[in-house]
Amino acid sequence: MKILSTEQIRLADLYTIEHEPIASIDLMERAAGVCCEWLEKKFRTEIPFVVFCGPGNNGGDGLAIARMLMHSGYTVKVFCLQISEKPSGDFALNHKRLMQLDQKSITSITNKSEFPFIAGNSVVLDALFGSGLNRPVSGLAAELIDHINSSEAGVVSIDIPSGLFADKTTPEQASKVKADITLTFQFPKLCFMFPGSGKFAGEWVVMDIKLHSQFIRQQTSPWNYFTLREASRLIPAREKFSHKGNFGHSLLITGSRGKMGAAVLAVKACLRSGTGMLTVHIPACGETIIQSTCPEAMVSLDSNTDIITALPDFSPYSTIGIGPGIGTNPETWETLRHLLYSFRKPVVLDADALNLLSQHKDWLEYIPENSILTPHVKEFSRLTKETNDDFERMQLQINFAKQYKVIVVLKGAHTCIAGPDGNVWFNSTGNPGMARGGSGDVLTGILVGLLAQGIAPLDAARVGVFLHGKSGDEAAKRRTELSMLPSDLIRYLPLAIQECLRRS
Repeated sequence: MKILSTEQIRLADLYTIEHEPIASIDLMERAAGVCCEWLEKKFRTEIPFVVFCGPGNNGGDGLAIARMLMHSGYTVKVFCLQISEKPSGDFALNHKRLMQLDQKSITSITNKSEFPFIAGNSVVLDALFGSGLNRPVSGLAAELIDHINSSEAGVVSIDIPSGLFADKTTPEQASKVKADITLTFQFPKLCFMFPGSGKFAGEWVVMDIKLHSQFIRQQTSPWNYFTLREASRLIPAREKFSHKGNFGHSLLITGSRGKMGAAVLAVKACLRSGTGMLTVHIPACGETIIQSTCPEAMVSLDSNTDIITALPDFSPYSTIGIGPGIGTNPETWETLRHLLYSFRKPVVLDADALNLLSQHKDWLEYIPENSILTPHVKEFSRLTKETNDDFERMQLQINFAKQYKVIVVLKGAHTCIAGPDGNVWFNSTGNPGMARGGSGDVLTGILVGLLAQGIAPLDAARVGVFLHGKSGDEAAKRRTELSMLPSDLIRYLPLAIQECLRRS
């Protein structure tokens, strides 16, 4: 799914109006109808609605939704913020329609003393400002937003929380509605993908308002939202007469004394991801652990008892993953350096491998092209530099991927995958229950297992991250976000894969 800029969305509206064709007010009516249908399924008619409308088209949406809710039997109070002498044409027409239906339901707000009391059992519908906002909200509008945020009512924003910029950084001190739910039109907004701004959107739902499909197909965007539909196309079916040699031989370099759990997680995830064969290179202290917990894996023992100090012959392996639990001992530095200098196929670099790279940045240019790096935010900042906000970090991630011709998987709530071509994909799966040590080790194993089978590195990164998150979602259903463990991601990985295969 594409994530379009605010300008592209504006042009999509205009193209739809001209080429469907449909009048602007009727397109607004269609959008309001989709939102109203969703609201009616979510909230009983006993729930009162308090609707706040600005003078633009977002306010027009709010007025249309209010009218439809009234027709459906809801109690609705509408408050129009008077900050412009020239409201949009569609706002004016919807205001007239609502006045004709119930004049007493509409109140104008011209000063702070006219702010209504918002009961805790009501639902606030935020339709003050839409995605076209390009400067911080101030004055009476900012005070109204603060008033909404101070209430105990649930808040549903239409298209985007008022005060939030769609595709650039919103100043931290600017007033922004903190929504519980956002009903966004046609496309997710870029700002929803980042922790600094996405927290204001709450749970967001894409409302398909049938903008012109031809225009959407013609648009290009570096930003994409990766969903089950895309993931299901990237997992290849297996031929009847396949054998283990068809699906690659993986090598995982992992573990050290006290951190063999990371190795076990990575190994099990790799095996569950479909690699034909797997060898795991570990320090000698981990032999019994791996042989007893992962009998399907072959073991290569390091000469050192406690840490990784050397590597086996690379020639048998389709791909290599390194990092989980290896530590940052100086003797392990040389192991990573030798790998980067000598192995020319894509590798997966995670955890301590990234920490070692951040201490030896001159090694970055030796990373094999199309390798996959899987840092979390702190690891990425150590590899590069500190940034001021999420949007700046995304651009730095893109630049890094392009400069070194690698794939950077920046882990988070909507894990961001940047490819060497400058395009990015935000993941649609996963939940806060995955925020615990060991989840990253599982992802490393999944990525190595997919790469070994010959799946293109960028495809492996995208579908691997999706499956990792989907496994987490399956685990959360059965174990809860509070109690689920990284090992549960491996347990439910087959269900995630099955869901993709069912859709393919």
